[in-house]
Amino acid sequence: MNQWQIGDVKITRVVEIESLGGSRFILPDATRDACLPYGWMQPHFMDEQGNLLMSVHALVVDTGEHRILVDTCIGNDKERNVPNWSHLQTHFLQDLEAAGYAPDTIDTVLCTHLHVDHVGWNTMLVDGQWVPTFPNARYLFARTEWEHWDANDDETVYGPVLADSVRPVVEAGLVDLVDMDHRVCPEVCLEPTPGHTPGHVSVHIRSGGAEALITGDCIHHPVQMTRPDWCSSADVDQAQGLQTRETLLQRYVDQDILIIGTHFATPTAGHIKHLEIGGYYLDVSG
Repeated sequence: MNQWQIGDVKITRVVEIESLGGSRFILPDATRDACLPYGWMQPHFMDEQGNLLMSVHALVVDTGEHRILVDTCIGNDKERNVPNWSHLQTHFLQDLEAAGYAPDTIDTVLCTHLHVDHVGWNTMLVDGQWVPTFPNARYLFARTEWEHWDANDDETVYGPVLADSVRPVVEAGLVDLVDMDHRVCPEVCLEPTPGHTPGHVSVHIRSGGAEALITGDCIHHPVQMTRPDWCSSADVDQAQGLQTRETLLQRYVDQDILIIGTHFATPTAGHIKHLEIGGYYLDVSG
């Protein structure tokens, strides 16, 4: 578990899965040989053989008044077409509670987008039914995102993701469809970062003169800071995703804003800096 303090806001990372290697299915250009020249990624984001480390985790943004859960990972008991993600039995909910956030104390669930590894714990299996895991929360989806997937549901890709993890909270009346630049509360607003999906958003936190950005999947791995042209195989629009990535990197390089990657392995957060050889990197030194 990592925690960061952004002014009066506390951000807590709760990990479901961390993995080494096997990232080429999501970043096909990121072969071991292609990654090895970028030694700045060692030891946190790449091992000595060039295998990438990645994480699936949720982030709790605690403003004192609001408890906002950003993305809900893969979830237990879900039938998935990715073998390592199917019928998981993790301790995610227990770890969330151990961090001080019992499910019934979460008042907002915010999904950066509606892919399989960002919506799973929206629901849990109870007596054979998928029920909302966070019954006291409003679930926020970008309207553009929901309308896209509602019209383009394809269970052959990852499995019945909408059926078991999204539609049940819609049918329970817990979902608010919002604009891509929606302000959740005074400290937290959405930032449009489309391309990976049509309605993809990042989450910007501002408090006490400090700032942080939760990326979502506009940047899957820190290597994409050096190689923004390495697009994800899951991007709906790779050209738009590349443009979004380049714009974000140019906007926040050398700025005092903490970048928290939704799939970045421990230590997960740092600042975007210029590389002498060109491009950017994630500085996690402090």
